[in-house]
Amino acid sequence: MITQNKGEWSELYVFLKLLGDGKLYAADADLNKIDNLYYPLIEILRKEGKQINHYKRNNENTNIRVLDEKGNILLQLPAEEFEIKATILLSAIQKSKSTFSVPDIEAFMKVIHCTKVKADSTDKSDITLVLHDNKTQRDDTFGFSIKSRLGNSSTLLNAGNPTNFIYEVDGKLDNKQIKEINNITTHSKIQDRIKKIKSYGCKLKFNGMENENFKANLQMIDVTFPLIMSEFLLQYYIGNGKTLYELTPIVRKINPCNLNTDLPHLFYEHKVKTFLTDCALGMTPAKVWDGTYQATGGYIIVREDGEVLCYHIYNHNEFQEYLFKNTRFETPSATRYCFGHIYQENGKNYIKLNLQVRFI
Repeated sequence: MITQNKGEWSELYVFLKLLGDGKLYAADADLNKIDNLYYPLIEILRKEGKQINHYKRNNENTNIRVLDEKGNILLQLPAEEFEIKATILLSAIQKSKSTFSVPDIEAFMKVIHCTKVKADSTDKSDITLVLHDNKTQRDDTFGFSIKSRLGNSSTLLNAGNPTNFIYEVDGKLDNKQIKEINNITTHSKIQDRIKKIKSYGCKLKFNGMENENFKANLQMIDVTFPLIMSEFLLQYYIGNGKTLYELTPIVRKINPCNLNTDLPHLFYEHKVKTFLTDCALGMTPAKVWDGTYQATGGYIIVREDGEVLCYHIYNHNEFQEYLFKNTRFETPSATRYCFGHIYQENGKNYIKLNLQVRFI
């Protein structure tokens, strides 16, 4: 019996629904369906073990053919069968909690030569589609990342030791005060520790990052971006906001890069949108980021009502705006990632703050 969580089952739901519908609709910046903008589905490529199966949709007679790598037809079914199963799976996802099984869907998976809920993936793409572009009249292959709003909100950038930002505690603290600060164990202990640091007349100054690779990845966006993100992070932990959208005007006013703010350029907003896009389509903290997008198509979002919509790489502006308005900072485990307490090094006091970004 296959047991998966809502997010994992959502990936299979997208697979079934797209084969049933035969179209992938685009979304605007607010995740509304754009009725006149869609991409006809030609086929879905799915890796099963060592081979790749081709799920081809014949739009003339609305049949789905399953072929192996050599072109042998393994199965042919009406597209309606996939629609029906997608509806059943959606209902199960919406009604269930935690991890669960769906016996009817598991039986159908065997019929269509699908062995796993999640397709094998080594990068940011969760599903590989061949889509027809009505503008260019071409069929192209794209990898899409899938994010579901049917379950718990997904992470855009996962926490880890590499995502620690280091701040120098600028001001004098004796050992008794440091101990007092580190012993704060309230529900909002990081925020309360920073407040206590400030109450002693100290400031936090960005000093660097724990991981040089992640620092270099951020510098691919802009050489000043580690400094910019350090200010966003500090404002979040101080308690001035959670979403990147609401914190951007605060950072712009602080102006850590000392830009000419008399000009109308949305410098900080633009850099943050670039950061979110890079995280969504390829960049991770621990690996060297060369600017190449792995999810070459963009994002597929499963809405709460089961609607499957995409932000194609062609709809770049809408995608960036969606990320900008729908992401927030989150505080991960301070114990696990060793941050949020004052430590001493070379006669100076420092504190680390951790970066994690999650969808709203």
